[in-house]
Amino acid sequence: MSNNQNKIALVTGASRGLGKDSALQLAKKGFDIILTYQTKKEFADQVVKEIETIGQKAFSLPLDISSTAGFDQFVTEVKDVLDAQFSSAKLDALVNNAGIGINQSFETTTEEILDAMTNIHFKGPYFLTQKLLPLLNEGSSIVNTSSGLARFSFAGYSVYGAMKAAVDSLSRYQALELGSRKIRVNSVAPGAIETDFGGGVVRDISDLNKHLASETALARVGLPDDIGSVVAFLCSDDSKWINAQRIEVSGGYRI
Repeated sequence: MSNNQNKIALVTGASRGLGKDSALQLAKKGFDIILTYQTKKEFADQVVKEIETIGQKAFSLPLDISSTAGFDQFVTEVKDVLDAQFSSAKLDALVNNAGIGINQSFETTTEEILDAMTNIHFKGPYFLTQKLLPLLNEGSSIVNTSSGLARFSFAGYSVYGAMKAAVDSLSRYQALELGSRKIRVNSVAPGAIETDFGGGVVRDISDLNKHLASETALARVGLPDDIGSVVAFLCSDDSKWINAQRIEVSGGYRI
């Protein structure tokens, strides 16, 4: 790699929310970005424009993380973009961010809900990462998105929290097995954040917002830009000796 070749990060689910902020923070650290969206191409295009304003290259691709059937085609598209848009053969960072939140009591959770959440939060990132391994440079960084809900419990998140606990465990196994390629793997576990995630409940329901803030050492809920900078740090050489860690970014919630 020549010295003037920027590092390239792939961020899934980056048309809005935490993925968008992670992509922007990575761009500020000098990364070029490939970002994915599921349906909101116009939102993704806006993020691409913002990254270009920062002075980095960006390109968006559609990806349905819930279905492995499209992964081979997606990897081919990533290869083509790396070659045509970035004159590069490899990625330097992968951020597995795409996901959804479903609040459903344990008692009423259906097999369909569990299967959907497994596919989106565990099976999808598992096999997408596996298929992207040939495109990752030696010394790359993988950041998997976990959740505070893997440590503390809220009624209605039994499937989501359990899947994120699985992501934390998977990250350690990936770090162990990919260490021979000097690839680092860590998970970032956000606390409650003001975004449109899960219908925007943390952002829009004032009483809930205040309650969450009252249980947080820093006395507020999180904002998207509390998270993206941590993701960018973990993708950069600044964190070169951090590996196999679960980093909770929650301001000290229920400590």
